[in-house]
Amino acid sequence: MSEVLDRIHEILERDERAVLFTVIEGEPLGAHMLVLEGGERLGDPLPDALAAQADELIRGHANQILELDGAKVFAEVYAPPPRLFVYGAVDTAEALAKLARQLGWQAIVADARPKFATRERIPSADELIVAWPEEALAQVAPDHATAVVVLTHDDKFDVPALKAALATEAFYVGALGSRRNQERRRERLLEAGVDEASLERISGPCGLDLGAESQPETALSMLSEIVAVRNGREGGKLQRSKQRIHVEVAE
Repeated sequence: MSEVLDRIHEILERDERAVLFTVIEGEPLGAHMLVLEGGERLGDPLPDALAAQADELIRGHANQILELDGAKVFAEVYAPPPRLFVYGAVDTAEALAKLARQLGWQAIVADARPKFATRERIPSADELIVAWPEEALAQVAPDHATAVVVLTHDDKFDVPALKAALATEAFYVGALGSRRNQERRRERLLEAGVDEASLERISGPCGLDLGAESQPETALSMLSEIVAVRNGREGGKLQRSKQRIHVEVAE
């Protein structure tokens, strides 16, 4: 078990992802197997059927109790915090970064304009990048735990940023702007070679309908939708929901 604990410590330090399987009922009771994203295994030789579920569990980002051959196995997910990547270092970007960090997320803000992407303007970002959209997205490499929001309102930034984001595994791709601007942007993306199916991934105008007016309220609207999408929820009123209020360990 010490080898497994040491590896978990390394995983946390290196921002890697893994699942720790522990038999909590049945045989071999107390056995542990650590499976890293990509397949590396440590610990006790538990069934391959458990290891095969590791990547799906990591993407689901929730601990679960699994049943296998009459035994119950607790699957505990280890992963770095989700990331929010914002292109466009405008005032709303600072509000988004500040709110994301309060949730424990990593906030990254990028812009091609050096006078916009500064610590004075965006103090809450974990990372600031001065680069054109394709370069910034290549540097960040959004994965299945990354949300992307584009705030620039300018085709020379919006189109390449959204096109590059759609080529990644980002679980959310959103764009600020009116419905009229969304339609115009959609035409530009089609002209740039993005297919119709990919365009359906874009949430635009992004955010939940909160009647937001101020920049902090707009950021709250956007991040609320992002959290809902990540958790597979619609984002409606809880009193009308038939799902559990809190995501609980599945059994």
